[in-house]
Amino acid sequence: MPHINLPEGLQGIRSAMAFRPEIAKPLNELAEALLHAPNSLPQGDRELIATYVSYLNDCYFCQTVHGSIAAACLNDDHDLVKRVKADFRASEISDKLKALLVIAAKVQKSGKNVTTADVEAARAQGATDLEIHDTVLIAAAFCMYNRYVDGLDTWQPHDEALYRERGKKTAREGYVSMSREYLPGGIDKA
Repeated sequence: MPHINLPEGLQGIRSAMAFRPEIAKPLNELAEALLHAPNSLPQGDRELIATYVSYLNDCYFCQTVHGSIAAACLNDDHDLVKRVKADFRASEISDKLKALLVIAAKVQKSGKNVTTADVEAARAQGATDLEIHDTVLIAAAFCMYNRYVDGLDTWQPHDEALYRERGKKTAREGYVSMSREYLPGGIDKA
């Protein structure tokens, strides 16, 4: 039961955004810029960073929905997403993404935990300054998103099929188009 009177039938952050549609737009624009817009780091990798940070923060909604988006970007490989969460170092992802996940995990604890050696290790694997920047910002933003979702005790059903369909839609359409859902009469339950 949410801590405040949120719109019913909308999972996770979607109910909080429907409660404050004026907040939905900038939050979705940030997600769009970080996760969906063209970037040298593939969309699936950026979604895996968001998923991993959400997993570390124990945010069921965010790790599940962003894991579904990542999987949709990675030929529906939901098992890879699970392996990354369990032990990214042993999973079949690039060494560059592994180095970026080290940075993301440190940001999740405290931005001050990121060291020059961490950044140099990512650069040695081919990470650009933009990719390092965006990794840090994705990790920081998802700490905020996770706390927003869990701090309001939003509804987070444990039916992965719901998240998988949403993940495919978001992977295709991005985040900005979702802002329209929070305008009066624009809410869609999918």
